[in-house]
Amino acid sequence: MNDRPNKIEPNVLPPIPAKRYFTIGEVSDLCGVKPHVLRYWEQEFTQLKPVKRRGNRRYYQHHEVLLIRRIRALLYEQGFTISGARNRLDGRASAAAEFDRLDLPDSPPAIDGDKLRADLLDILDLLKNGSRPA
Repeated sequence: MNDRPNKIEPNVLPPIPAKRYFTIGEVSDLCGVKPHVLRYWEQEFTQLKPVKRRGNRRYYQHHEVLLIRRIRALLYEQGFTISGARNRLDGRASAAAEFDRLDLPDSPPAIDGDKLRADLLDILDLLKNGSRPA
């Protein structure tokens, strides 16, 4: 018989050991997903590309185990469809890429404390009296 649990609660997933590569069976146990589902997800999620070696054996890296846990959460816990989960993951990747492309200054602009205080006092006066300061 199979010793793997059919369904693991999200807060009971075992910690990911400090290893470089994981076999499909190990990932199955770590993520609470059967191996055939992992193979199917490889076809559906382009971000999921385990290294294949000797006899087409799959070896997953740490970041892929985290991605599988994220996919599992989207599908099983949040109720996303496969295409919805794919779009959500693609959206996160494109949002991160878009953020990287922004031309942001290295440091925030300097704040003139005296001007800020005066502006805040003007706003406070406006709120109290309902009139604009001169």
